Amino acid sequence: MNMPTSIQIRLPIEGMTCSSCVARVEKALAKVPGVSRAEVNLATEMADVALAPGADPETLVAAVRKAGYETHLPVAKEPERPAGPDQSWWPVAISALLTVPLVVPMVVEPFGLHWGLPGWVQLLLATPVQFVFGARFYRAGWKALLARTGNMDLLVALGTSAAYGLSIYMLVEHWEHDMLHLYFEAGAAVITLVLLGKWLEGRAKRQTTEAIRALQALRPDRARVRRDGTEVELPLEALAVGDLVVVRPAERIAADGEVLEGDTHVDESLITGESLPVAKGPGGRVTGGSVNGEGLIVVRATAVGTQSVLARIIELVESAQAKKAPIQRLVDKVSAVFVPVVLVLALLTLLGWGLFTGQWEQAVLNAVAVLVIACPCALGLATPAAVMAGTGVAAKHGVLIKDAEALEIAHGVRVIAFDKTGTLTVGKPTLVALEAVDGDRAAALALAAAVQSGSEHPLAKAVLAAAAREAVAVPAAEGLKVSAGRGIEARVGGRRLAIGSSRWMRELGVDTAALESQREHTERQGQTVSWLAELSGSPRVLALLGIGDELKPEATEAIAELARQGIEIVMLTGDSRAVAESIAARVGIRQVRAEILPGDKASVMQELRQAHGVVAMVGDGINDAPALAAADIGFAMGSGTDAAMHAAGVTLMRGDPRLVAAAIGISRRTYAKIRQNLFWAFFYNVVGIPLAALGFLSPVIAGAAMAFSSVSVVTNALLLRRWKPGN
Repeated sequence: MNMPTSIQIRLPIEGMTCSSCVARVEKALAKVPGVSRAEVNLATEMADVALAPGADPETLVAAVRKAGYETHLPVAKEPERPAGPDQSWWPVAISALLTVPLVVPMVVEPFGLHWGLPGWVQLLLATPVQFVFGARFYRAGWKALLARTGNMDLLVALGTSAAYGLSIYMLVEHWEHDMLHLYFEAGAAVITLVLLGKWLEGRAKRQTTEAIRALQALRPDRARVRRDGTEVELPLEALAVGDLVVVRPAERIAADGEVLEGDTHVDESLITGESLPVAKGPGGRVTGGSVNGEGLIVVRATAVGTQSVLARIIELVESAQAKKAPIQRLVDKVSAVFVPVVLVLALLTLLGWGLFTGQWEQAVLNAVAVLVIACPCALGLATPAAVMAGTGVAAKHGVLIKDAEALEIAHGVRVIAFDKTGTLTVGKPTLVALEAVDGDRAAALALAAAVQSGSEHPLAKAVLAAAAREAVAVPAAEGLKVSAGRGIEARVGGRRLAIGSSRWMRELGVDTAALESQREHTERQGQTVSWLAELSGSPRVLALLGIGDELKPEATEAIAELARQGIEIVMLTGDSRAVAESIAARVGIRQVRAEILPGDKASVMQELRQAHGVVAMVGDGINDAPALAAADIGFAMGSGTDAAMHAAGVTLMRGDPRLVAAAIGISRRTYAKIRQNLFWAFFYNVVGIPLAALGFLSPVIAGAAMAFSSVSVVTNALLLRRWKPGN
């Protein structure tokens, strides 16, 4: 058994305020022995760490605390519920009440009103704001100094302390004057504005994670289970695979499972994005977290806890929101040197104004303005806030994006390759035609069903379903041997038989001329042709089988929407060219790659990449996994196999090909928001710092601009929540 190369640990990080904090925590975690990867997200305030097996996770906690932040190892707990009302508004409110009397005289002075307060009153109002409500900046700034680095808190602490200190100096120096022009209002206003900005930013950040909280809220706390003929209520964590769960009308289904009794409709909208309730009866599959409709049903649990579809969806969305987009890594490099550069600029501003003009009072104020406006918060939030909002709204509509890198790559897709079966077609083939060389259709069907009896391939299921429907007696088969992408062979009654494609028949030396005209007619109808042949002695054909698979009703619309997005479409299939071109023509696809073996699909991805650029693959089966992994980004239908979903960067929770265009659409919209946010984040600093250094911005205006910068990028990201497929 292969041992895991690393274990994934997710740590909550408390105390981060800007992207400089992110860089410091990442650097601290990266130095821990056994850590191969450490990514910290400012928006989620989480760290994702890859730790070598056997390494002590407590060393991670120690490293984070040494860097000046707080964390703890994750513990098993009840699923999180939506957060209640935020109570952190009161420090902002009290700080504002103390600050307003200091600021009002400054505001009304240009109108000829002199409402200045005595210096000792200003001191009494400003001191609690500076050292009680501003204490968080001193604590975090001190920790940054101990770690020989800088962050937003250090800039605010230094700037406001300079304004407060200058005011104290002037008050002591000119204590005999009652109406001194002091600068207590600058420090108090900056602290109040930053606290207000942080509060607004926190509220906005919580809205970006509402998709996760909505999914977590889908899980009921208890389940009603039938045991020994009686119904008992159990906590959800006590539910086990195989339990019979009784679900009454309008209740949430407690676990994934199979309906044993009852008929109903189930609302799966928050899981799959499907707006209409889906009919369910005995044998139907239901997903935990979906809402039962009008009928009482009994469900046999097939997956509970972390193995359920809902748990996997939550894990996937959380992972996507925690991971960094490639563009964010560049921003982090800039942020790592940002604070030291700002400190140098503030010092140069102080010395420049003081030495060249002699106005040291103005020099201090201008240096304070430089320190205050230069906040790396907006830089740190620009990308993760957009990623969180984008992946959250995508999940709401049935598009699960594995990570931020997949989200970023998807916006640049130039060509998409579709596997035919299960993506463009329903994926439930039926036997439409069977032509036997000797005219004995029943005997040919019995032999074909015998050979296919050990296969799970959709074509095999079509043959077996036809045999069952026509009540054909199927003989026993032995020695089954599958040839991937070609067919299957077995021994039936001492005869060596094979069923497979025209290509395989040619390789085996089977002459199919006797049924060639039937083949041409069958393929023109868009049906897949398989041959039944006997390989004992001289190979000979026994029958032709025509397998039909209905096109998905949404396929044509999906291809048209992708074409409107400027994307080239290619269809990949192992079918003959005649069948492939017939299907492609019906949905509007011009490029077709036919008679491709599963193992060759990955090399086709490489060819398409060289010809077109960024390439995507859409598939749903085990044989699509190599191509999904080889593409720049893979789209797996949620109705397909786990192997396909594991290899893909995007999972579509419904078997609706229109979701491919939706995924491309939300990726493009999200990436546009990232670029907008980064532009504004850099704009504030590139424009604001020179203006502050030249004396055109007061510390109060600088503080307001700094607070607004963080709030604006998060608010801009939240606009993504209005996105819907097709817009």
